[in-house]
Amino acid sequence: MKILRTVLSLNLFSLILFTLACQKESESVVSIALHPKNADILYVATNDAVYKSRDGGGTWEKFPSFSARRVTTLAIDPLLPAAIYAGTMGDAVYKSPDGGQHWLPHNVGLKEHVSFINQFVFHPAASEQIYAATTVGVFYTKDAGREWTERMNGMKEVHIVTSIAINPKEPAVLYGGTTGGVYRSDDGATTWKKINNGLIPEKELMAAMALGVNAIEIDRTNPDVVYAGTTKGLFRTGDKGEQWERIGQSISDPYISSLVLHPKEPAQLYIGGPAGIWKTSDGGKTWQAMNHGLATLNIRALAMDPKNVHTLYAGTNGSGLYRSTDAGATWTAVPLKAAPQAQH
Repeated sequence: MKILRTVLSLNLFSLILFTLACQKESESVVSIALHPKNADILYVATNDAVYKSRDGGGTWEKFPSFSARRVTTLAIDPLLPAAIYAGTMGDAVYKSPDGGQHWLPHNVGLKEHVSFINQFVFHPAASEQIYAATTVGVFYTKDAGREWTERMNGMKEVHIVTSIAINPKEPAVLYGGTTGGVYRSDDGATTWKKINNGLIPEKELMAAMALGVNAIEIDRTNPDVVYAGTTKGLFRTGDKGEQWERIGQSISDPYISSLVLHPKEPAQLYIGGPAGIWKTSDGGKTWQAMNHGLATLNIRALAMDPKNVHTLYAGTNGSGLYRSTDAGATWTAVPLKAAPQAQH
């Protein structure tokens, strides 16, 4: 009887911890999507829900659950911004054609075991062409998500694709970040080539597959320059990934979860991770912590307003959403509060 009481007490204690953890997790912002033309419109995914603001984060609409699982990434079609894509942790892809009011699954062609979506990227000139990074590889759609095809030729030794980037000037060139380093495609993801020189030694890779590439950013002014944020530091290449160099060693934690590159001044780069937000203005030679106003330093997501590069958003792992209007110098909390209901 005493043993039974002990077991019941332990189970109750576990349940309380689980409940507290779930309450805490609702403050984790995992993805931020900013409207390409209207700075007042933005979307945020937490572990529990998807929110939309039409007034620059002043008030929020919380969408009824369209997936039984967590949303892991959000993306706005850059040419048709009413179309929103949501990747989930168990139900693969959902799409809203009307700014989030209605959501439908868009999973035809995704294998049954493709469930966890890490990122979407759009072809810059033809946004109905989309690439998705998933836990079982890269998938491609040419018809805005109606049907997906696998694009893994040359990447077979790695399955988990954590990030993806497309060259804005040569859209046939893509980079795939994986648990086994970086791959490049020069033919629209038809074939891939491993490009890990300087990134991780092959023997280390074979031993543990221990390098996750969480974020990739391409310099829009010189697309030969690419940055990779990994679980073991920040890397830069000046020759499309043929050779990488480690930069940012002064950042106090090597784990990089997110990267944002200034579109016109690529020497300005922001990174986020467990050590907060750091900024370089000289291409990675020197770095400055940019954490004034943040209640937690554990950063999950970063986004820069495409119309105003001084405005940035940061999603934290536990303290919600923050905004900076002075290029990262100071941050202010943006509570995900619901808009007041209209009186009828």
